[in-house]
Amino acid sequence: MSTMKPSKPLSYTVLGLGYAFLYLPIVLLVIYSFNESKLVTVWSGFSTKWYWALLEDDELITAAFLSLKIALMTATASVVIGTWCGFVMARMTRFRLYPAFTAMVNAPLVIPEVIQGISLLLLFVAMEQSFGWPEGRGIFTIWIGHVMLCVSYVAIIVQSRVRELNRSLEEAAMDLGARPLKIFFVITLPLISQALVSGWLLSFTLSLDDLVLTAFLSGPGSSTLPMVVFSRVRLGLNPEMNALATIFIATVSVGVIGANIYSRRMERKREREMQVAFAHG
Repeated sequence: MSTMKPSKPLSYTVLGLGYAFLYLPIVLLVIYSFNESKLVTVWSGFSTKWYWALLEDDELITAAFLSLKIALMTATASVVIGTWCGFVMARMTRFRLYPAFTAMVNAPLVIPEVIQGISLLLLFVAMEQSFGWPEGRGIFTIWIGHVMLCVSYVAIIVQSRVRELNRSLEEAAMDLGARPLKIFFVITLPLISQALVSGWLLSFTLSLDDLVLTAFLSGPGSSTLPMVVFSRVRLGLNPEMNALATIFIATVSVGVIGANIYSRRMERKREREMQVAFAHG
């Protein structure tokens, strides 16, 4: 019994519609950031005045820098902790508390952010009443909440990458007398560098975009960009937001492209080194 395969024009059409659904709103946002009119849905001519107006919007600029600061801190801490968690989940599966450890790492992926936010808020309030720390909510409490969320994503990415590794290089290093810690930093870590870069970028994006956890864990003077944008959108759209979003899109696109180029170069370099090593072996 023969099965009919979908034609290439139909496949390309479906693919094109999918990409249009995902990226057309972003393209329109970038286009309307150069709109002269204050009405973001009515095109009245090309202008860059909203980018200059953005430089004078202290509230939006302050919130953007605060979000970037928290996102950088969150991504770095999440990669450090998540790498350790992912390595343990991939290699150390025989200790008695492994199911509980795995469940704790994966829990933030399935628990709604509202529940996580309420739980952390109650925890910080109880700690402040008992120990006097932390004093109120702010950057530190937001950072802890974002790290708790992003560690799970990094751990899953690292776990899948570590499981795919060929352990022959690590075993050869052990035969030559290398200690486990040195093997991890010299051999394992470079091999999973692509997963680390992916986890860092994902954590950075999740932290920069988070609103629910931040709303529970923020305090006076710690309003992030999503909070400011959300509060302004309820009063009406502002073309300055389109300009700021365009700057973020351009920055993130350059970062992703640069990370991809770096990862491909490192992968080709490792392949050449392995070929040379096998040739001389």
